[in-house]
Amino acid sequence: MIPMVDLKTQYHALKQEIDAAVLEVLENTQFILGPNVNALERETAEYLGSPHAVSCASGTDALHLALRAAGIGPGDEVITTPFTFIATAEAIRYVGATPVFVDIDPSTFNIDVDAIEAAITPRTRCVMPVHLFGQPADMQAIMTLCEAHGIVVIEDCAQSFGASVDGRMTGSIGAYGCFSFFPSKNLGGYGDGGLITATTEEAANALRCLRNHGSHVRYHHDIIGYNSRLDEIQAAILRVKLRHIDRFNNERRRVAHRYNELLAGSGVVTPHEDGKGVHVFHQYTLLTERREQVMQALQKEGIGCAIYYPIPLHRQKAFADVFADVKLPVTEDVTARCLSLPIYPEMSDTQIVSVTDVIRTALG
Repeated sequence: MIPMVDLKTQYHALKQEIDAAVLEVLENTQFILGPNVNALERETAEYLGSPHAVSCASGTDALHLALRAAGIGPGDEVITTPFTFIATAEAIRYVGATPVFVDIDPSTFNIDVDAIEAAITPRTRCVMPVHLFGQPADMQAIMTLCEAHGIVVIEDCAQSFGASVDGRMTGSIGAYGCFSFFPSKNLGGYGDGGLITATTEEAANALRCLRNHGSHVRYHHDIIGYNSRLDEIQAAILRVKLRHIDRFNNERRRVAHRYNELLAGSGVVTPHEDGKGVHVFHQYTLLTERREQVMQALQKEGIGCAIYYPIPLHRQKAFADVFADVKLPVTEDVTARCLSLPIYPEMSDTQIVSVTDVIRTALG
């Protein structure tokens, strides 16, 4: 058996550190907005090279709160990618804005900058690029374009903690960066969790207010906010894992590059690295014309695999009222051929060879 992700092996490797951190929280009994939350925000801001970091309850909430803090609302358009998890577009709908889906780059699977430019209208208030699968989007081109049009950029970094582009960490380039600490992420907790980076103190204060019932001072509520606080236990766990994130990401890159070597000449298209940034391989996603055949062969051998994402957002029922007639050919081609293989820092070379042997045999 080779799973898509092996959280138990990672926990056992860090068990002493994690258990001690959790027990300390239990002894202190300060569970909401306590010292570990404050420390995690400082430590992640420093690591990411961002002036401010504000934690919250999930990656979805991070996107939602960032949009609220940026003043995005009804009548506004937010340009984003259709090849991502639905949370990206859900958050846009939460604030009453309209997601505008544009096509993707066929190599990186990230949003196509030329398509962004073509989709800008007088109602465009925001562009939300997603650093999909850990591959940084072309942020230099996106920022140049958006600055010229006065459009705010909110980075969806749910899959890219530790990735960098042009020497800067994802999440430190746009006005806001939104991270998920879902357990399977490169930096994952043991439950839901999220984080938003912000470039100004004003924005960070707005985020802190929004996540805590619209309150800066207890029982004084300036706006209608939310209950979206990262709990102290998750923060303590994440602080332990943050100390190891560079090693985790380097090991993911080791696995990915070994896959590339072993799959060369097999007929599949392996993930592209554009050289502009550091890909941290949250997923290792290839393209194949014979996806069902490969999946069946892997499953028969007890090897995990998954399709991220089988239905692009512009084809989802939830958006049918607006996007039923939209055609995005590159996205639709990629969703028909993409397949993700197991990848995690602790994956052994023997396991990698086993996965690729099955694929090569299946493809003949």
